[in-house]
Formats: sequence, C-alpha cells, structure tokens
Amino acid sequence: MTTDPREREVRRRMAARELYADGAPGLEGLAEERLRGKELADAYNRTGARDGEGRRALLKELLASLGTGVWIEPPLHVAYGNRVHLGDDVYANFGLTLVDDVEVFVGNRVMFAPHVTVSTTGHPVHPELRRDGTQFSAPVRIEDDVWIGAGALIMPGVTVGRGSVVGAGSVVTAHVPPMTVVAGPGAARDHRRRPRVDLPSAPHPAAGAGAWVSDPGLGNFRRPSGTWHGGTAVR
Repeated sequence: MTTDPREREVRRRMAARELYADGAPGLEGLAEERLRGKELADAYNRTGARDGEGRRALLKELLASLGTGVWIEPPLHVAYGNRVHLGDDVYANFGLTLVDDVEVFVGNRVMFAPHVTVSTTGHPVHPELRRDGTQFSAPVRIEDDVWIGAGALIMPGVTVGRGSVVGAGSVVTAHVPPMTVVAGPGAARDHRRRPRVDLPSAPHPAAGAGAWVSDPGLGNFRRPSGTWHGGTAVR
C-alpha cells in the first residue's frame, strides 16, 4: 500500500523533532494507528484480574516490544502503543499514561507508581504556532532500575538515568542523571534561558520548508541556524 506523501512528510517531521500537525487530510494511516492502539488498550482494560495470559497477549500486540515478567495494572492509556518498548520485569500500577507519538524506551526493572504520565509530545509556547494543534515530539528514555512515584510527569525528550528515583508529583523537564533522587514540581529542570525573539513573518513553519526544531522540555523552537523562537523561557 502506497503511503500518502503528506503522511511521509509528517512522519519525517515527527522523527526529526520538527513541528507537525497530525490531523490533516492525507494522514489516515496515522489516524488508523492511533485508533488501533486505543482499541487494544480498551480491550486490555476490560480484562479480568486473573487473566494474565490474555493481558500479555494484548500487550504483545499493542506494544513495539515487550520483555519478560511485565505487569501493568489497568487502566493503561496510550496515544499509539506501538512506539513503546518495555524491558524485563517492568511493573506499572494503575493509570499509566503513555503519550507515545514517538518512541518511549523503558529499561529493565522499572517501577511506575499510580497515575504516572510519560509524554513525548508538547506544543509551542507561542499561541500563533499552536492554534491548529501543531505539536512537536521527542523520545523519552527511562533506564534500568528507575522508580517513578505516583502522579509524576515525564516530559518530551527526557532521559531518566539508571537507578534514579522520581518523587511523587514531580514534573521532570530535563535529564535526570543516574543514581539520583529528584522530587517536586521542578524535579529536574532545564534552566537555560532563551532570548526573546519576534516571530518571523514567513509562513507557518509546519506548512513547508524552514521547519523549526524543538528544544525538548522547553517547548521553544529554533531554526537549524540556532536562532531561538517562541518567546522567553521562564523556568
């Protein structure tokens, strides 16, 4: 089956961390992937507590890769599902949300407390760039032996290093080094400040050439030359 060129371009933008919109005409393949993932997650969430075999079969169909000894308590929520890679002996308590517009890599022996959100996707800071739902995505990596506390939020482009602990309710917007404990609303922040730059008068960057590249965790964007756009980082 031939892929629509508009869809090929959006998939390229997703992989390149450029701005894109995924609900336009010609993107029916992406829409079907999302619907299929949500159907499988719905089926998983309807399984009985004793149906370990049925749950594993559904996870194998839903996810990109699945290690041994994985246990996920329903409900599980995904954007696609097929961009998620789980290692061995991963445990997730109730209400794990994986916004996997691009890849989420989870290592071995990772533990998720209830209601953790891992998001690979955000939207531009400047309102003119997000009026049509335009977004950016960057992969998230959670390395071996990480414990993520209840209600924590892991933001786009973040790596949580091996053996680290993310406290309950934390918002993680920058990399967490290995063997580190972080906690609180600013558990791991990117403190870089960007100069305020007026938006260019060129066409919307999601519409054609001159795409903007995301700075994961900040939601600002730059052209390949390194000029920053989207307003001042206020972290």
